[in-house]
Amino acid sequence: MTNVTPLDRGTLDRHPLPRIGSGDKDDRGSILIIAGSRDVSGAALLCATSAMRAGAGRLQIATVGSIAPHLGMAMPEAMVVGHVEDGNGGFAAEATAPLVERAGKADAIVAGPGLYGNDGCAELTAGLLKLGKPLALDAALLRILPKREKDAKRAAHPPILLPHSGELAALLECDEDEVERDPLAAGRACAERFDAVTLVKGVQSHVVAPDGAAFLYHGGGPGLGVSGSGDTLAGIVGGLLARGADPLTALLWGVWGHGEAGRRLGEKVGTLGYLAREIPGEIPGLLEAS
Repeated sequence: MTNVTPLDRGTLDRHPLPRIGSGDKDDRGSILIIAGSRDVSGAALLCATSAMRAGAGRLQIATVGSIAPHLGMAMPEAMVVGHVEDGNGGFAAEATAPLVERAGKADAIVAGPGLYGNDGCAELTAGLLKLGKPLALDAALLRILPKREKDAKRAAHPPILLPHSGELAALLECDEDEVERDPLAAGRACAERFDAVTLVKGVQSHVVAPDGAAFLYHGGGPGLGVSGSGDTLAGIVGGLLARGADPLTALLWGVWGHGEAGRRLGEKVGTLGYLAREIPGEIPGLLEAS
């Protein structure tokens, strides 16, 4: 299969977002963001802000205990719960069960931004995949997914995977050069292996469904290649999942919205030099105009 569909407004019209009912926060779904570590607290904030800007109704952040009070002050819209951490500032092994229990009460989950990779990540990922909830995985939780391939394939909803080329190589257990030579083929291999909706990030980004259907977005400009940009994308996708979008629809709209936000900021601020924290502010207008 070589056909690739352009990711444009025509494609999005064929994958509409769920309608919003009364506007009550419960109608727009609840999201749990599992993110952050002692040294990378900002990832949780960027992801959570983006989820709310994409329209999620209720927000919880689960993070390590040392940064939870600071995130609570920075994100007053959220319920922030701190969990026990290890000596490196990541989640301790005993945090896994409480995290999975909390995730089971949310409508959608984003897990991984800013997490410190450790031995507990594999058990956390397995527990989340078994919940039967819409789930987007990023960063540290992607690299251990080959150990949980069967859990991914058995998930009630296809998980959304958000790797950059290095993480995609880890998912496929191959060299990064192979991914960069043929990103579409790598995306299709990953989507098939894990039965997952997969993003292949790049100047041109590919979205690949488990059945091999592929979509190409030409990118919102070089300014999106900035620290924290991926965390905002994960949050946008999660917010759309919370609203009830299916995984493919959430990722298509998330990639397009993230890219168009970058394009708008490029026009207003400059092609380079805008910050990841500015991306979420563009999302409501883009979605409303759509």
